Amino acid sequence: MDEIDRKIVRTLQLEGRITNQELASRVGLSPSPCLRRLRSLERSGVIEGYAARVNQRSYGLPLNIFVRIKLARHDEDTVRRFEDSVGATEQILECYLITGGSDYLLHVASESLEAYERFMRDKLRRIPDIGAIETSFAIKQVKQRRSFPEVSPS
Repeated sequence: MDEIDRKIVRTLQLEGRITNQELASRVGLSPSPCLRRLRSLERSGVIEGYAARVNQRSYGLPLNIFVRIKLARHDEDTVRRFEDSVGATEQILECYLITGGSDYLLHVASESLEAYERFMRDKLRRIPDIGAIETSFAIKQVKQRRSFPEVSPS
């Protein structure tokens, strides 16, 4: 990826419905080469798809909850079962394998404290081999970046 490809990606992250004509103008290309680069970025998997950005609160999920999980065991089957369970649970928006005192960090969206309590009881606690769960509720979102930062040339 060169700097023009990165400009295409950053522009699309901010304005996914931009026309190819406008995109080309913003990145300093004519429309045909811009479209070729765009298609190449899509084929190579750099651009994975397009989606609408939706206001989480307006959608009805005002709570952002971060859950740290420590597994009771770390054998291959336990990890696979946990990750498969997380992948099948729609309330979990993101899951990261992390370093430190916990093994995973989950980002959960919920409509209420009561709904989160049901999620904990009916879904999360039923996943086998969880040794510890620690929950933090986001009080306020201070920043959400919609595009990647620029990458320094190597």
